[in-house]
Parts: sequence; structure tokens; C-alpha cells
Amino acid sequence: MGSLQNLFDGFGAAFSPLNLFWVAVGVVIGTLVGILPGLGPPATLAILLPLTTSLPPATGLILMAGIYHGAKFAGSTTAILLNIPTEPSSVVLCIDGHQLARKGRAGPAMGMSAISGFVASTFGVLALTFAAPLVAELAVDFGPPEYAALMAFALLLVIMMAGASPLKGFLSMALGLLLSTVGVDIFSGQTRFTFGSTGLSDGIEFITLSVGLFAVGEVLINVETKMGRPLFTVPRKMRELLPTRADLRASRGAIAQGSLLGFVVGALPGGGSTVASFLSYTLAKRTSKTPERFGKGAIEGVAAPEAANNSESGGAMIPLLSLGLPGTASTAVMLAALLLYGLQPGPLLFTQHPEIGWPVIASLYIGNVALLILNLPMIPVWVKILKIPYWVLYPAILVLAVVGVYSVRSSMLDVFMLTGFGLLGYLFRKVGIPAAPMLMAFVLGPMAENAIRQSLVLSDDNPAIFVERPISATVLGIAAVAVVGLLVTGRRRRAALPKAPVPPAGEPAAPAGGEPESTGTTEPTNAP
Repeated sequence: MGSLQNLFDGFGAAFSPLNLFWVAVGVVIGTLVGILPGLGPPATLAILLPLTTSLPPATGLILMAGIYHGAKFAGSTTAILLNIPTEPSSVVLCIDGHQLARKGRAGPAMGMSAISGFVASTFGVLALTFAAPLVAELAVDFGPPEYAALMAFALLLVIMMAGASPLKGFLSMALGLLLSTVGVDIFSGQTRFTFGSTGLSDGIEFITLSVGLFAVGEVLINVETKMGRPLFTVPRKMRELLPTRADLRASRGAIAQGSLLGFVVGALPGGGSTVASFLSYTLAKRTSKTPERFGKGAIEGVAAPEAANNSESGGAMIPLLSLGLPGTASTAVMLAALLLYGLQPGPLLFTQHPEIGWPVIASLYIGNVALLILNLPMIPVWVKILKIPYWVLYPAILVLAVVGVYSVRSSMLDVFMLTGFGLLGYLFRKVGIPAAPMLMAFVLGPMAENAIRQSLVLSDDNPAIFVERPISATVLGIAAVAVVGLLVTGRRRRAALPKAPVPPAGEPAAPAGGEPESTGTTEPTNAP
């Protein structure tokens, strides 16, 4: 009852007119700045951090909460409308979100993104209030072996994302893991795969790879379409710009599991919204009665990752506020803000400074409410981007991509790599290789490598450490069961395929099922 009363007191402070004004300002500014490629929530928070230091501590942190939620919504906007993931956690959203936009359902996709985020954020705040001690204790038990097992399981799920062709998914994942090793090895200090280039010493930038594979690849594959052919259908009626009741019913389970999964993963230092959204999407697909719809415009494919992405915010505050450990880049910026105000996160924060700690928790919820109120009516405005003629839209996307990539490190090498990754994305689409596993492996690879090598250092190079600890052994056991299930499912799928008929002499054999093989090209849904 004490926690609930403290939360009500926090809401009382956060609902002051001054704080409400600044949280609304934060949402608007965060959305406008975060929509630029390369400026996800961490970068947006870092850029706008000086704005908060002139305000009182509670008000400044509430402003940061608004900026954080606005930047997250901006990432979903570019992912759905333009197929540009501005941050790792929005990669999964491109898979079904952009397909819905191509089918004329950009509005419902963005509305579902906002609604699922609102519900999940509410759950995250309530869970943070009541379950913080229990989850914090679980987070303390997570060491390098547990993270290594979790990353191994996540990489296995990357292959499962590939759908009908695990081999193509594995190829894409392996290439992503290879690219993630470029740069200086933090353990030995040696350079890897830099070929003598100092520009590659810091590795390959995520934004360079993601924008090249998705945005530039999307442009290149679509310029093959006939001149004058419309690429998107933009609805004119307001009711067609919001999710339907059927959409909401279909997404209930995805939102529920995404909220729970995102909170738990976010509470683990180093978990983050990328892992949470990815695991949530994979779980929603595997538990769906119609998994074949995923990747083709399933509304649950938007609800699940966005729920996990927003619920993770509440979970990530547990190690930050109770242990002083920032588990993500965004919470690292928030830790810097707390230190600038002379506040030390830790177990005593809520007892020594309750006037700051509880309003910050309440502001996470208020920021999401403000996001819903301010941005839902703006969905028709955002969707109008799709009315721009493609001969104007696509050059604008390319210019935005080049500017965004160059602005990260001011390196022409990144621009050249952007061109190369764009051609690679085009090739992937032509031959039907999914790009998402490559990008997810690129993000998860360094985390897995660090956890594995730290575990081996702790055990004097004894790999038994991964099965001697209960949590890591359990996670690896689940991964082993998943591998067996994947093999059995693949064998049953191949056995269910009809046998190809034996052709008469001199005639070519038809492929199994009598259907021509797909080239992997994406045709516009509304093409005449």
C-alpha cells in the first residue's frame, strides 16, 4: 500500500501545469528530432540533454521522459512509412509495419503502434511500482553465463524469423555476425577485418547498415516498377486511418505477452528494447494460429514488438533507479542527467529523494499519455507522406539517408558503405534472402561475444560454466528444445509437399507444387 501511495504522490507532482507543459514539449521535440535517421532515443536524449539542466530536477527528468517517448514513436513512424529503422528496436517493426503501409493500412499500423505502446507502458509503470524488488533480485543473479545463454537463444530465434527457408535465414545471420566483428577487439586491442582502414576501427555503424539494407534497398527494388504506377494506396476516410475492432481483438494476446516479456527483459542490465522487441515478435509469430501472415502485413507483427519496446522502459528503470546500473544507452543518458542534478541512483534514492524518484516513474506513464493525445490526431498528417509522388519521395529518401549516415561520424567511408549495403539489400530482395536476420545478428553479435568471453575468463576457459549455473542451463535447455522443434517442423513441412510429377521424355521438370519459383521481388500491392 505504501508503494501505491507513493505512486499517487508522484502523479500529484507530475500533474502540475508546469510539468504537464514540459512533458508535452518533450514529446513534440522528441518526435521531430527522432525522425531523422541515426537519431534514435539515446542520441535524441543526448542532444537535448542541455535543455533539461536549467529546469528543476523533477521537471527536467519529466521533460526527458517526454523526449524519450517522442523519439520512440518517431522510430516507428519512419519504420512503417519509409521502411527506415532509425534504431535497432525498430528493425522488427519494418517487417510487417511497412507491408501494412504498402497495403494502404499505414494509419492502422501507426495507430496500433501508439495504442499497444500506451497499454504496455501502463503495465510497465504498474509492474515497476509493485514488482521492482523481485525483478531487481533476478537482475542481480544475471551474470555473463546467463547473458551468453540468452544471446545464444536469441540468435537461434533469428533463424526462426526466416520463415520457410531456415537456410537463407542462417546465411543472412552469419553475414550479420561477420560484420559485427569488424573493428577493434575490446579484449585484445587487435583490429579485425579493417584491412588497414582507420575508418573501420570503430566498426560499422548500425545506421549505415540498416538504412542501406532497408531504405536504399527498398528504393532500388521499387524503381524497377513502371513509370507512373502508384506504389501506395492512401485511404481518405478517417475510420480507415485507425485500427479496427478486429485489429484490436487480433492483437490482444500479442500486446499482453509483449508487455510482460518487454518488462522482464528490460529489467535485466544489458537486455534493452532491441532484444525485447525481437523476442516478442518471434513469440507472437510462433504462438499464432496463422503464422504465415507474419512478414506479409500482420497487425500483430506491429503490436507485439511495440508493446515490448514500450514496456521495456519501465523494466529498464529498475536497475537504473534501484542499483544505479544503466542497462541501455537511453538509461545511460538518464543516469548522466541524475548525476548532473547531484542525485545518486541506488537503494536510497526513493527514501532520501522521494519528491524526485516517484514523479520520474509517474512521468513515464504521463509521457505516453501525452504521446497518445498529441500524435494519434497527427496520424493522417504523417500518412500524407505516402501521397508524395514516388519520383519525389525516393530521391528525398536517398538524400535523407546520405545526410543521416554522414552526420553520425562525418565519414565519407560510411556513405560508400551505405551504397554497398544498399546494393546488398537489393540483391537480397531479388533472391529472397531476408535482411532482418542479418541486422538482428549484427546487433546481438557483440553482446553474445562479450558475454561468452567474459564467462570463459571467469571459468578459466572451462565451458562447463554455461551448464553449471541453473538459469543459463535452463535457457540453453529451452534453446535445445527449440532446435529439435525447428528440425521436426521442417521435416513435416517437406513431407507435406506434393511430389513433383515425372515429366514425359524431353520436357523440363516442374517444381514441387506446380508453382513457379519466386524471384523474391516485391510488387506493389495496389499495382494495376
